[in-house]
Amino acid sequence: MPRKIILDCDPGHDDALAIVLAQGSPEIDLVGITTVAGNQTLDKTTLNARRVCTVAGITDVPICAGCPAPLVRPLVTAAHIHGESGLDGPQWGEPQVPVSDEHAVDFIIRTVMESDGDITLVPVGPLTNIALAMRKEPRIVAKVREVVLMGGSTARGNHTPAAEFNIIVDPEAAAAVFSAPWPVTMVGLNLTHQAGAGPEVVERVRALGTPLAGTVVELLHFFASTYKAAEGRPHPPVHDPCAVARVARPELVEVVDAFVVVETKGEWTSGMTVTDLTGRLGKAPNAKVATVLHREEFWDEMVDAIAALGQPGR
Repeated sequence: MPRKIILDCDPGHDDALAIVLAQGSPEIDLVGITTVAGNQTLDKTTLNARRVCTVAGITDVPICAGCPAPLVRPLVTAAHIHGESGLDGPQWGEPQVPVSDEHAVDFIIRTVMESDGDITLVPVGPLTNIALAMRKEPRIVAKVREVVLMGGSTARGNHTPAAEFNIIVDPEAAAAVFSAPWPVTMVGLNLTHQAGAGPEVVERVRALGTPLAGTVVELLHFFASTYKAAEGRPHPPVHDPCAVARVARPELVEVVDAFVVVETKGEWTSGMTVTDLTGRLGKAPNAKVATVLHREEFWDEMVDAIAALGQPGR
């Protein structure tokens, strides 16, 4: 039985691939896409979700726009990685997929509360929408099957030395999500940096020969250029699809139990996901933390999803 998910995202190049994997994987039932400000402003991330869905032929999944700013802080974006549009690289046509009138927070609450407890939340951007949904309707915490998020790190960050981007954009929201009594899996940089899109991956995608595959190649080329300039990495890590892969095929992403807390007050460490892998703090584990990616099988899953969405009539 495919796993029902709501993908909460801020597209973003790797978010675009997460959307493709979520819709193209036979193990996933994508029931909704919600957008949040993060990699770019909300108007841009929502437009980008529409663009990706248009190119991928995703016409039956609602897209709901969410929060335009973090809970208490000014918005920080990542134009240095994703460009001014948030999805630079391809030449995008006019999107053909509409945006729902329903706010993302209300969509999350309604979908979860009307479900049989089988909805998994997969947030791959700042956690503002999720935290506000919890605040507005606390009963969703008991109703959600699990939360599998892309964010954080067991070691260093990528936006500051201490903090990963999704978490530092809204650390108060992240702290609320990690402290809630629901199952949480953290798919952080220590895992996603294992998902580099090397030349062999790009050529596999290119060889599919579909319009969607061509768009993905263009996305990966742009993403590679900015990642190399910003971090010196030769192959861009596709962070967000790793969280989707954990839901689709859990065996692709190995995890351990750990206590995780988000730093919200540190002068230099705000947004850090303090991850106690050895029990030194004496706290019971509150999350599963991703540690090992089975890279070849992950890319098989990703390429298969791109191929599936490129088929006529799909």
